Amino acid sequence: MSSDEADALVTSTDPLHPANLIPELCAGFYRLGWVTGTGGGICIRVGDKVYIAPSGVQKERIEPSHMFVLPYPQVTPSPHTDRIFLRRPKQNLKESACTPLFWNAFEHRNAGSCIHTHSQNAVMATLLWEGDFFEISHQNLQRVYLVQEMIKGVRIGGNGQAMSYLDTLRVPIIANTPFEEDLTDSMAAAMKKYPDAAAILVRRHGIYVWGDDWQKAKTQTECLDYLFEIGVKMKLAGIPTVLNN
Repeated sequence: MSSDEADALVTSTDPLHPANLIPELCAGFYRLGWVTGTGGGICIRVGDKVYIAPSGVQKERIEPSHMFVLPYPQVTPSPHTDRIFLRRPKQNLKESACTPLFWNAFEHRNAGSCIHTHSQNAVMATLLWEGDFFEISHQNLQRVYLVQEMIKGVRIGGNGQAMSYLDTLRVPIIANTPFEEDLTDSMAAAMKKYPDAAAILVRRHGIYVWGDDWQKAKTQTECLDYLFEIGVKMKLAGIPTVLNN
């Protein structure tokens, strides 16, 4: 593929083109405090192409020309091997360190998009829930029901049927590692162990959320962040987060 043909992959006047969407979404996530300090990332898969933001850059200043484009499918990009690219930016940039973890979402959930944030709400949830997963449901406190309505914005497995407010949401928590890419195997193992999970929390680090497309991944990230925030507040206030019969 020539240089011009490669650049054509990220050149479009369509605002919904992945190369235009990713900078817009990253700027929005930055304003939410999810991707500050160059952290976090996002990918969008469209057909046989995967668009990925660069690593170690100011996420609110990403431009379409900064995008990496990878073919899909390809052998799962392992943490320390070369990857196949259709297009690399001309700037001296590196593809997201999240790339093999994004591939987990493709391979194990057939996702169309995956989002990684360093949300403080997600991190606090991993600190206050010391077990293998965060969980929250609607409540029955002294016969007064407290409905966690945002549970209905999360899909079983991330791309299945929408959850009911009667359901209990569980999000697995895995241990952090010194290097992002070394989370690949433990994330894949958690996804297999908890097939209904719509996301994976990383203790003292953040979260990975996926969906059939960028809209569903974004919606679920927002709903989960809301539930982490309210769950943390409930826990600190001594209110149980799981239904007590």
